[in-house]
Amino acid sequence: MEQKLFTEILPLYKSKKNNSYSMRFRIRLSSSVDADVLRNAVDSTMKRYPYFCVRLLKKGDEFVFADNQNPVVVADVPNGTELNAAESNYHMISFSGFDNWIVMDVFHGLTDGAGAYEVIRTLLFYYCSQRYNKTLSEEGIRTAKDDIPLEEWECPVMKAVNLPTPRRYEMTPSLNPVIAANLQTEKIATVYSILIAESDFMKFSRDNGGSPGTMVSLLLSRSIAKLFPDARDVIRIVLSVNQRKALRAPLAHQSLVGGALLEYGEDLCHLPLREQVKAYRGMVSDQIQEDKVLAGVSSSYGLTKMLLARNTSEERIKLASSADEMASRIGTACVSYVGKANFKEAEKYVQEFHAWSYSSIPITIQISAVNGKFTFDFIQKFNSPVYINAFLKELDEHGISYDFQGGMPEELPNINLPWISAC
Repeated sequence: MEQKLFTEILPLYKSKKNNSYSMRFRIRLSSSVDADVLRNAVDSTMKRYPYFCVRLLKKGDEFVFADNQNPVVVADVPNGTELNAAESNYHMISFSGFDNWIVMDVFHGLTDGAGAYEVIRTLLFYYCSQRYNKTLSEEGIRTAKDDIPLEEWECPVMKAVNLPTPRRYEMTPSLNPVIAANLQTEKIATVYSILIAESDFMKFSRDNGGSPGTMVSLLLSRSIAKLFPDARDVIRIVLSVNQRKALRAPLAHQSLVGGALLEYGEDLCHLPLREQVKAYRGMVSDQIQEDKVLAGVSSSYGLTKMLLARNTSEERIKLASSADEMASRIGTACVSYVGKANFKEAEKYVQEFHAWSYSSIPITIQISAVNGKFTFDFIQKFNSPVYINAFLKELDEHGISYDFQGGMPEELPNINLPWISAC
């Protein structure tokens, strides 16, 4: 069986060596990883997700996903395996287990955070049931016994009809954090992690009329504004938006992420925090209306059609790179929050959870909420701690207690693709 690609196309052509369009999820458990149990758990999990057990093939000028009957690889090293390569059995997903860490690597064009959470939920159910000899409830868990509905397979963008015309408007330049601080981008991003008690941060957010995504976006905006009080360019945060609701495809597995643009300009900077939160929530509410989300889908649809109309890989790579460069200028930073992980009864065995991902924007904060803790993975394309220090100062000023983990390289899995292999 072959799957025709659509939403996967642009991420494929955006991928570069040591900068692939991929995600890595790092899960620290309460005890050391049992390799045999993890192997069994991965095998059981992948039976439930056959649309992720695929190999990328080129048919003429097009790529397709074909069934891949080889086992999904479980490595024993922290840096995982190269995807779509011999060492990963040519899969676009792989796992690792070492010490007390489980790591899942996946091509970001295959799915997004919401889709990845479903896989992790299943994996933890199988692994923790056997590892800790517990009978965990299957409620809310996708298991290998399920009949898989067609809605999980189908690409809602590919079959979308009557999409609205993409919005066309001129945006003022956003503040570029690299240029503003006179920094230099690096080939490998740096990640700082901030751990906060979920109850504490939820109380702070609710007391000020906010939600986790909007509150983190605002605190980041405020911290950047204090660094550059005389900046002429607007601070613009791209807050990730799940497009499934607007597409009426809640079960779709594809990568379906848009963005709401939150601008912190002169009209907001002198307002009290609660009024700033209200303004940001208003911006989000306006931009998650179905017609506006679908306009974003329409824009991506059109770009993908343009890319597919190019005759050669070189032309497609050039267009994808141009689109990526434009995206990098849209926002000062990006904030992504899938929502509370809700890994069910297995969640109590998770000590830490980190989400890393590719981004074209210089600063990204990936928010995770697992086992009573918020984790903010602060991912930046430069070495200087100037922005993370400013963000921590903002937390301090609001009395938010946290544990801080120093910087480490954001190592994402490479993807073996023809134009990358030829480099």
